[in-house]
Amino acid sequence: MTGVVAAVSRSSEYTFTKPNADSITLLAGLGVEGDVHQGVTVKHRSRVARDPSQPNLRQVHLIHAELFDEFREAGFTVGPGQIGENVTTRGIDLLGLPTGTLLHLGDEAVIEVTGLRNPCMQIDLFANGLLKQVLGKDDEGNVIRKAGIMSVVLTGGVVRTGDQIRVELPAHPHRPLQPV
Repeated sequence: MTGVVAAVSRSSEYTFTKPNADSITLLAGLGVEGDVHQGVTVKHRSRVARDPSQPNLRQVHLIHAELFDEFREAGFTVGPGQIGENVTTRGIDLLGLPTGTLLHLGDEAVIEVTGLRNPCMQIDLFANGLLKQVLGKDDEGNVIRKAGIMSVVLTGGVVRTGDQIRVELPAHPHRPLQPV
């Protein structure tokens, strides 16, 4: 399974939207160089408030560009980086990947998928009603989260728009993604 990097984004400040960049540098064990969420321990403010010593399983946030296509069909205009992701992908079913999947981004960088992003009210502050587009329930009443996936950096490197993404699935049995 392969895909492509549609966009890369980072912000050195706590902002919901992250400006697009030509490239980002991933640092092993830390995340995106120059991004406010870079670090060994949690950097998301709500998680820091609960326990600042937690490991940072949310170093790199990815969203599939196909989600933005769904938004457009529902009447919302959202572009890469606007709902906080670092890497926007195309051609990979991110939400269907199992925990522990390795994503090879470009020539050097390797990240490990840790889980799902848990959508928050900030999404509705960005665009009223958008939260309903990324949070729902299936026929059995299970919560469905579509706001992307989180990962940690195993091998650093530069990631650019247009880079290829190669998916390396973990050994069986696969564990479905859970919120991190």
